[in-house]
Amino acid sequence: MHLKTLSLINFKNLSEADFEFSSDVNCFLGLNGEGKTNILDGIHYLSLTKSYFNHRDNQNIKFNEPFFVVQGVFDKDNEELNIYCGMKSGEKKAFKKNKKNYSKLAEHVGLLPVVMISPNDSELILEGSEIRRKFIDSIISQFDKEYLQKLMSYNKVFQQRNALLKQFAERGTYQEDMLEVMDMQLAPLGDWIHKRRKEFLEDFIPVFNRFYKELSNGREEVSLVYESQMNEAPLEKLLISNRTKDRSAQYTTQGIHKDDLEFTIKDHPLKKFGSQGQQKSYLIALKLATHAYTKEKKGFAPILLLDDIFDKLDDNRIDYLLGMIKEGKLGQTFITDTNTEKVPGILKRLEIDFNAFEIEDGQIKNKLA
Repeated sequence: MHLKTLSLINFKNLSEADFEFSSDVNCFLGLNGEGKTNILDGIHYLSLTKSYFNHRDNQNIKFNEPFFVVQGVFDKDNEELNIYCGMKSGEKKAFKKNKKNYSKLAEHVGLLPVVMISPNDSELILEGSEIRRKFIDSIISQFDKEYLQKLMSYNKVFQQRNALLKQFAERGTYQEDMLEVMDMQLAPLGDWIHKRRKEFLEDFIPVFNRFYKELSNGREEVSLVYESQMNEAPLEKLLISNRTKDRSAQYTTQGIHKDDLEFTIKDHPLKKFGSQGQQKSYLIALKLATHAYTKEKKGFAPILLLDDIFDKLDDNRIDYLLGMIKEGKLGQTFITDTNTEKVPGILKRLEIDFNAFEIEDGQIKNKLA
C-alpha cells in the first residue's frame, strides 16, 4: 500500500500544492514554519479522517479562506483508491472513497493505516493519562473495528451516565433504578474493552522491548505497565460500590476511561528517571513497535511519517532508522527536515529511491529529486 498523489487546497498554510510520490521515500525540506509538517498532517487526514495535531476541523482551514480540501490517490493491492476530505466553514466535513460518502467515518479507519513519529510525541510521557489511552485506542482501532465500535458505545453511555448524575444534583433527586439501567449498558462494554486492551498489551510489549533493545544496544530494561481499576474487579461491581462517591462527584469515577499506561525504565517511572536520550529511544521504540505490530495484523506496512526527527537524533539512531528503510521494513516513508542536503545525501549514499521537495511559504519551491 502506498500514496501515489496528494493535492492540498487551503489546508493550514498551504494554498495549493500537488505532489507525485515515490513508493519508497519522500522528503519535504525547508525552514521551520514553511508547511512541511502540514503536508504530513494532510496524509494523516486521509488515513485517519482527522488531523494528528488539531482535532478541530474548522481550525485547519487556511486563514481567511472558506474551505479546505485534501485529496489523495492510494495504491492498495493494485487497486486505486481516491480519498477525498473537504470542509466548508460552518459545515460538516465531507469524507469520500472513490467519490462515495462514508455513512460513518469509523468505516474508513484502518483501511489505510499510518504511523507518525513527531516531536509532539513527548506528550505521551509528559501529559496526563488521556493521551496514553488514545495511543492504545488508535493502534487497536486500525485493525479491530469491533473495538472501535464498542469504544464509541462506551463513551456515549459514559457521557449519558455523567449527565444523569449532574441532573440528580441539580434537581435534588436520586433514582437508583435509572443508574442501574446505565450500569447494565456500561459494565459489559467496559469489561470487553479492558480485556481487549490487556490482550493487546501482552502481545505489544515484547515487540516494543525488542525495538528499544536495538535502539539502546540493550543497556537497560524497559516496560509498559497497564494500570486499570478493573484489574481488581469487574466494572459492574466497581460501579455499584461507588455510587455514593459518583453522586457526590457528579461524575463516573470507575471505568476504562481512568486507565493509564505507565512507562518504566529499570522499574522506575520514565518521566522522572529517564534521560532525554532514553526518552527519545523509548518514544521511537513505541512508534516502531506500533508500525511493526500493525504491519503484522494488517498484512502490509502502514505509511510512516517522520516529522522533523533527524536533527534531534544521534547518528546511531539515524543509521538504525535508515537501515530499516533500506531493508524495506518500513514501507512508504515521508520525512521532513530543515536541512535540504542532509537526508537526501544519506539516502543517495544508501542507494534508496526517493523524491524530495523544497517547501517555502506553503508552496513547492523546488523538486530536488
